[in-house]
Amino acid sequence: MTEALITTAANDEHLPETLASSYSIGSDIEVVDSNSWLTEYTDLFYNDGEDYWEPPINPEGLAQLAHANAYHGSMLIARGNYVAGRFKSGGNIRRRHMAQFCRDYFQFGHGALLKLRNRAGGVMGYYPLPAMFMRKRKNGDFWLLEREDQKRPYKAKDVIWLPQYDPKQQVYGLPDYVGGMQSSLLNKDATLFRRRYYKNGAHMGFIFYATDPNLSPEDEKMMKSKIASSKGVGNFRSMFVNIPNGKEKGIQLIPVGDIATKDEFERIKNITAQDVLVSHRFPPGKGGIVPTNAAGFGDIEKVSREYARDEVIPVCELIMDEVNNDPEIAPYRDLHLRFDMALPGDGVPTV
Repeated sequence: MTEALITTAANDEHLPETLASSYSIGSDIEVVDSNSWLTEYTDLFYNDGEDYWEPPINPEGLAQLAHANAYHGSMLIARGNYVAGRFKSGGNIRRRHMAQFCRDYFQFGHGALLKLRNRAGGVMGYYPLPAMFMRKRKNGDFWLLEREDQKRPYKAKDVIWLPQYDPKQQVYGLPDYVGGMQSSLLNKDATLFRRRYYKNGAHMGFIFYATDPNLSPEDEKMMKSKIASSKGVGNFRSMFVNIPNGKEKGIQLIPVGDIATKDEFERIKNITAQDVLVSHRFPPGKGGIVPTNAAGFGDIEKVSREYARDEVIPVCELIMDEVNNDPEIAPYRDLHLRFDMALPGDGVPTV
């Protein structure tokens, strides 16, 4: 995911000195252009040179997207924490390692647990493998991409692979928030545009319009100097224009569109924030959204209960089903993962 910075140079028009003189303080406008995502595919490309299937979406792009705005990354962390927070015991895996596995599952659409083996070859625990660098081969085995173009091999029997379902391919998982990626990027672009808008100062504060034919060159120079010296970093830029014997409305400033001074910026931020929340199926009351009506978002405890039942617990069940039913794991109860499946106030015993 890259950004292209486009600068537009201003063309200066010189009018005869006897008719008018103008002075402006300004700088080039930076326009942020983000590359779009290519998510329309029917088949995966097999990289014969590297001997693995290429993922449907660049994992590095998915990693960078987590920092695109204030909502998307927070949702990923929260969803991972809600599932990992219900982990109780089993598999000799630490809580922070379970949190890593859950974060990978939501962010990249799949998670991988390495079976740790003892000297006799038996499984003694699990350790999360970084999903961003995992690649699958035709024979079902895995590569872990490392630095300097190195790859570490893993046999399929040594990795517990949990993907989110993708109807177009079953090699990799596909994150469920794909439909909100464009909104996440638009939210980022709007913020960057506004920041650069203020930082560059390439916008008008006011136009100082004079029509006095007796204005001396010294006074005109002094006014230009005062206007120039009044500008600080990020302040609105101003313009001085002197047209001797000019008429009213001889110069007009007609705004075409201004994201910084009108409500467009707020509208874009609000709409894209809602899109991001919807793509994660995340309750707005738990996502830090400020309600715009008196009713608010309802009872947060009831919302949390329903969210746990509909979104959190099902993922816990998926993880337990995938791990505990592995042929090497099933006979050994101490290697079974256990999650707290109780809803608030239910008193259901821990599984």
